[in-house]
Amino acid sequence: MKLPGNMQNMMRQAQQMQEKMQQEIALIRVDATAGGGMVSVKMDGQKNLLSVKIDPEVAGDVEMIQDMIVAACGEAVKQVEAQIQQKMGGMLGGMGLPPGMF
Repeated sequence: MKLPGNMQNMMRQAQQMQEKMQQEIALIRVDATAGGGMVSVKMDGQKNLLSVKIDPEVAGDVEMIQDMIVAACGEAVKQVEAQIQQKMGGMLGGMGLPPGMF
């Protein structure tokens, strides 16, 4: 089934925007900390954990370290999601879609 020219154009634009968005998301890098900086993590736009740094002062308290790693990762995920929403809002804003649609 062949779509009308205008619809094909819109589909092509949507595909290009999706590809551009995926490229921009791949470039996202965030740093998050917990415990006043005792634990820090780096995460990419796909929410892959890239690194974890632990202050040697807390190295003996395993339970506290575990909690701080979970907290730092949670913060990193929030930062990634906020950046993705910001990028999507900017990109989709030009399409005239109602706010909150994506």
